[in-house]
Amino acid sequence: MIIEVLKSKIHRVKVTQAELNYVGSITIDADLIDAANIIPNEKVQIVNNNNGARFETYVIKGERGSGIVCLNGAAARLAQVGDIVIIISYASMEMEEARNFEPVLVFPDTDNKLIK
Repeated sequence: MIIEVLKSKIHRVKVTQAELNYVGSITIDADLIDAANIIPNEKVQIVNNNNGARFETYVIKGERGSGIVCLNGAAARLAQVGDIVIIISYASMEMEEARNFEPVLVFPDTDNKLIK
């Protein structure tokens, strides 16, 4: 049996931009996606702590060290600059593999920077 499990999570980052007139996606600082083991174009779920919105989109790599978390296209309607979001990716795997799998959890600071 194949199940879907948490693969990666960037916990409580601040939305820094919202660009409605864009094709779509979420742009995330390259430092954050690398730390979370997320790759460009990977499907992610976004959970907005401020308004409860939950939606899916794909990742675009942002400028390294910038702290950028920018919702693009229609997703820009689901959060405002300053909202706190959680970015989640999932993986499909066999039940036995899932029992021993350890997800990558990233807890950035209030400026969306990695805590060293």
